[in-house]
Amino acid sequence: MKIILLQDDKKLGKKGDIVNVNDGFARNYVLPKKIGIEATNKNLNDLKLQKANADKIAAENLAAAQALAKEMEEEKVIVHMKAGEGGKAFGSVSSKEIATEYTKQYKKELDKKKLVLPEPIKSFGTFEVKVKLHPQVTAVLTVKVEEE
Repeated sequence: MKIILLQDDKKLGKKGDIVNVNDGFARNYVLPKKIGIEATNKNLNDLKLQKANADKIAAENLAAAQALAKEMEEEKVIVHMKAGEGGKAFGSVSSKEIATEYTKQYKKELDKKKLVLPEPIKSFGTFEVKVKLHPQVTAVLTVKVEEE
């Protein structure tokens, strides 16, 4: 019997796969536990439409991330930091502070978890911070740290 999987299963495969299983296994395990449904023409057509819709949404998300990356590369975030003795930076700038300043300055939401900052910024100057917007899109945001 052909089955369309509704969820990932270690033995059978990933969600959306069409697998061949024994009739008894399908009736006693797969169908009652809602792991899969029988691969009828209607169900196969529904699966094809779902995959097409998912591909369309993924393409839209990728295009939106690329557009946002282009915008971000032209923008510059200015972060103010206190200066200690001798003009040295007092403290550090974290990804949370950069995200907050970006939201204030450009009125766009930026999640601090998307910022790739190997270590906090501990000096004044201009830095380039990578922003992971999408698994395939990484933008570079210019951060300028100035004395308060």
